[in-house]
Amino acid sequence: QVQLVDSGGDLVQPGGSLTLSCAGSGFIFSNVPMSWYRQAPGKERELVARITASGDSTTYANSVKDRFTISRDNDKNTGFLQMDSLKPEDTAVYYCNIVIAWSTYWGQGTQVTVSS
Repeated sequence: QVQLVDSGGDLVQPGGSLTLSCAGSGFIFSNVPMSWYRQAPGKERELVARITASGDSTTYANSVKDRFTISRDNDKNTGFLQMDSLKPEDTAVYYCNIVIAWSTYWGQGTQVTVSS
């Protein structure tokens, strides 16, 4: 079955960096676009970044543009979110996401906390 496993979340100081990973299985990873979402306490889940199946095109939320980089390694069935210049407002649970044949799949989420 389709499975996404998020990892890499941690406590980091403002201005620091983290890289999140999303390992996919049960589907042809290289055929599917991938996204990262996040949800802060008391807020709705929001789209952070998206990458095409081949990795040749990316889009970002304005709030993370020029600080976050989405990428993927289709040979390893893994997606990444490199997060630099982290701010306290980036604190959230981060989820990777794919859609296959109108079905949506989520990772279990990984907690990112930005605090001094």
